[in-house]
Amino acid sequence: MSSFPPVSPGSVRTRFAPSPTGFIHLGNIRSALFPWAFARGQRGIFILRIEDTDTERSTPEAVQAILGAMEWLGLDYDEGPYYQMQRMERYRAVIAQMVERGLAYRCYTMPAELDAMRAAQMSRGEKPRYDGRWRPGPALALPPPAGVAPVIRFKNPLAGTVRWDDGVKGPIAIDNAELDDLVIARSDGTPTYNFCVVVDDLDMQITHVIRGDDHVNNTPRQINIIRALGAEPPVYAHLPTVLTPEGEKLSKRHGARSVLQYRDDGYLPEAVVNYLARLGWSHGDDEVFSRDEFIAWFNLAGLSSAPGRFDADKLRWVNHEHIKRLPDDELGRRLLPYLERTGIDPQSGPSAGRVAVLFRDRVSTLVEMAEAARYFYVTPHAPADVLATHLTDASRPALVALHAQFADLCWTRDAIGTAIKANAAHHGLKPGQVMMPLRVLVAGSAQTPAIDAVLALLGRVPARERLAAGLDIDH
Repeated sequence: MSSFPPVSPGSVRTRFAPSPTGFIHLGNIRSALFPWAFARGQRGIFILRIEDTDTERSTPEAVQAILGAMEWLGLDYDEGPYYQMQRMERYRAVIAQMVERGLAYRCYTMPAELDAMRAAQMSRGEKPRYDGRWRPGPALALPPPAGVAPVIRFKNPLAGTVRWDDGVKGPIAIDNAELDDLVIARSDGTPTYNFCVVVDDLDMQITHVIRGDDHVNNTPRQINIIRALGAEPPVYAHLPTVLTPEGEKLSKRHGARSVLQYRDDGYLPEAVVNYLARLGWSHGDDEVFSRDEFIAWFNLAGLSSAPGRFDADKLRWVNHEHIKRLPDDELGRRLLPYLERTGIDPQSGPSAGRVAVLFRDRVSTLVEMAEAARYFYVTPHAPADVLATHLTDASRPALVALHAQFADLCWTRDAIGTAIKANAAHHGLKPGQVMMPLRVLVAGSAQTPAIDAVLALLGRVPARERLAAGLDIDH
């Protein structure tokens, strides 16, 4: 049996229990976000448990993806990760005790018999279910067949109702007559998912199970096993499904992407946390909030029972809002790896912090920011058609004059802006007729932040060199 730290009476203990059978997407990680926030807000314990009993599909790479996603989002755990495959001895010991106490029994029904049983039930319009033919009792007179390895089934109550007050869905009641005797160990002795979950939650003293509503059908079975073992179940809160904009369940098949892909695409972890929090939970009309505010505000009562729909545009908007909120130096620090990833040497131009400030209101992701800022570090080359559109016979003399004037100008944004406007007026042009070709020559694009700010940040020498090259004049 695995040993766990002692638990203070009344303390909140939540868990995230993913199966490492593929990449983890936003719908999956939301099942970590809410129990994490609840534990943090209640000064409780958040546990990570890896449910890796599906040995054919579980991979070390998927485990690392889970750990990496949680680390990036800042979903720190207090205990774990615990691995179910390392707890097999404990599960088998509990199963043996249940058989000994009459809470479970050996069932020798063969797969072909089960298929025939279910087919007959369906032909009669009945719900297909195990009929209890090996269930211990006065009527059982079947001798165990030779050479057949039995499964172990939980002896589910035959009468009564399983009830719980779900933290999201409200009161739920399931008649025990709807539940058959669940297999808790396969014929090779491997314990099944629903049983392992029960033992883990009891051993880890989980007080609140906050998970996806695809587990609602498992809950009455798990509650019955918990009570058979002499314990009371935790509080259950089943989160509604995250849907695509088209109403499909968010999944790999329907456009879901790995959580870490959002990191690679330049999203901020606090923005993704903010967006996911609002995808099924609310605090008044608050749309943009910090991680600390989320923890302080979060409670189960704010969870919605309606499915949330993933909206990529809304996520981009939230990310943009968080980019605008970051302190200048921190935003620059976050930008650095994205600059480097494009092959840029950040030491070859202005500081990433100053560049980030210039673009923070114009982009939605750090990838966009790095791409937009490229001309600060690498000399651009404007497309011929763009250059021909903006560099005209009328604007050229003004740009040549600016090149000369820039040699001795006080290199500040205000001085640069004043010089551009005065030069345009002197040549009988509107300011835009000078600013647009100036953008193209210096930045390689007609779409930039204010050109006086761009020039001030770029620096006198590279600005004049680019003008000279584009105008084909001597420095």
